Amino acid sequence: MRITEKVPRTPCYVVDDSFLKKNLELLSLVQKRSGARILLALKGFSMFSVFPLVREYLWGVSASSLNEVRLGREEFGKEVHACAPAYRPDEINEILSYSDHVVFNSISQWAGFKDFLDEYPLVSPGLRVNPEHSEVKVPVYDPCAPGSRLGITSGELSGCDIEGIKGLHFHTLCELGADSLERTLAAVEEKFGYLIEGMEWVNFGGGHHITRPGYDIERLCRLVRRFREKYGTLVYLEPGEAVALNTGYLVASVLDIVRNETNIAILDTSAAAHMPDVLEMPYRPEIDGAGNPGEYAFTYRLGGLTCLAGDVIGDYSFEDPLKPGDRLVFKDMAHYTMVKNNTFNGVGLP
Repeated sequence: MRITEKVPRTPCYVVDDSFLKKNLELLSLVQKRSGARILLALKGFSMFSVFPLVREYLWGVSASSLNEVRLGREEFGKEVHACAPAYRPDEINEILSYSDHVVFNSISQWAGFKDFLDEYPLVSPGLRVNPEHSEVKVPVYDPCAPGSRLGITSGELSGCDIEGIKGLHFHTLCELGADSLERTLAAVEEKFGYLIEGMEWVNFGGGHHITRPGYDIERLCRLVRRFREKYGTLVYLEPGEAVALNTGYLVASVLDIVRNETNIAILDTSAAAHMPDVLEMPYRPEIDGAGNPGEYAFTYRLGGLTCLAGDVIGDYSFEDPLKPGDRLVFKDMAHYTMVKNNTFNGVGLP
């Protein structure tokens, strides 16, 4: 039976646990071959109904807010690593109570909150550093862009008192390969190598597209092994997208067909509300059975349900004409979709 027939109502997300398990098995292999500890980044995928499966393979979760650290502690139940641009004074105690690692984004936050750690001796504190090395081409997703608020530069760190810090965290990648990590590591070691030898752990951040076809697994494992042997530290990776890559779908229905210079199909889903990365990245999601404009006989612009003029998913062609009630299956819709959903215009969540 096709997915479109299984879903009782649209829009609806569907995650295939067999595909998810395949990704997790590959990530588990990376852990065994490299010695790295892999975390699920909740900012990319936080579908807690599948946590019992995910925690069979991964070391824990990385979280960026009080709600995420609580989710990680209560639903995942393994290590919880917190890393945020800043922590609220009225939340820091609760965040520390749920966390195993807490990473501070600035020297001032570390100085302001380090005394709180006296009440949480099992929490391992770290600093997020910025190697000022960019690999990401889309500026809105580049943590190391000029003027970035994310991470402490080597110039800011020079001469600061970091006694008590147990680890370092850096994050430079987004949907990138091991070659990008290799260049990043060179920049990190050049600017912060003098600190790494005294650390218990180093977190290589996210953006590692490990489960993408063609990713150089051996290169990644070699880089991690070399780093661990050179510095004697634990290494963490937190590839949120790689966990759920190509595991899910968003099934939507056609509500109406209108025409304004081109045929336009209005759907019961929305780029703005249900897949905001389509507008932010931007990118054009694949649809099962559809092609590029003109590739098949009938071309349509697919529009969302909100009143935002730009709530447009893209132009696609189909072998048969679309009509109200037809269902479309958007591919690779597990990561950075559910976690970013909103109810703009009062549109319901899938």
